[in-house]
Amino acid sequence: MREIVLDTETTGVEANKGDRIVEIGCVELVNHCPTGNSFHVYINPERPMSDGAFQVHGLSDAFLSDKPVFAAVAEDFAGFIDGARLVIHNAAFDVGFINMEFARLGRPPVRQELVVDTLSMARRKHPGASNSLDALCSRYGIDNSRRTRHGALLDAEILAEVYIELIGGKQADLGLGAVGTGRGGPGLTASGERPVRQRPLAPRLSPEEKAAHEAFVMKLKTPLWRGYLGVPDEG
Repeated sequence: MREIVLDTETTGVEANKGDRIVEIGCVELVNHCPTGNSFHVYINPERPMSDGAFQVHGLSDAFLSDKPVFAAVAEDFAGFIDGARLVIHNAAFDVGFINMEFARLGRPPVRQELVVDTLSMARRKHPGASNSLDALCSRYGIDNSRRTRHGALLDAEILAEVYIELIGGKQADLGLGAVGTGRGGPGLTASGERPVRQRPLAPRLSPEEKAAHEAFVMKLKTPLWRGYLGVPDEG
């Protein structure tokens, strides 16, 4: 199973009023294990940064002025997330911005059934507690000391660790789900289904050995194994 842990930074909080994405960060998981693949880009939003957003992520108009516009990175971004489940903290916010950007280019929106909201997961698991990314890092002992400001790629990397804890921890399935192709091909899975051998193994006992064993069992005083041989107990 392929998942993309995703975060964005924006010029403000209102996508439907013209705010734009300025940074995208993604990390790839296959069967809940990081693959090392990532996607990261800064984007020229073609509009001024709000002061509130700048205080959150520190990305200035001057820094973003020579970065590509969203239309220039949309193809690569869409290709990276294509078909994967998207793991996002407070998903409605990020997906709203992504869909607004896609709509400007005539692209289809993110499929809602592929979105996993870790904020909703955390609220169900820890009702009444703070479930911000920092609070979850503290709860699960995840080092977020590098997070002096919001940054899309760093936040995605941290969220990947938080997500693994939310679904049961790093050793929940002993890593067996990661063996194989990760795309439904051959290999071990975590489904619990017993694989069917295409060609049965040849018996390891010769007919002589099997007969000798049955004769030995019949001589036992209390032959517990008689039932397995189909012989009724005489006692």
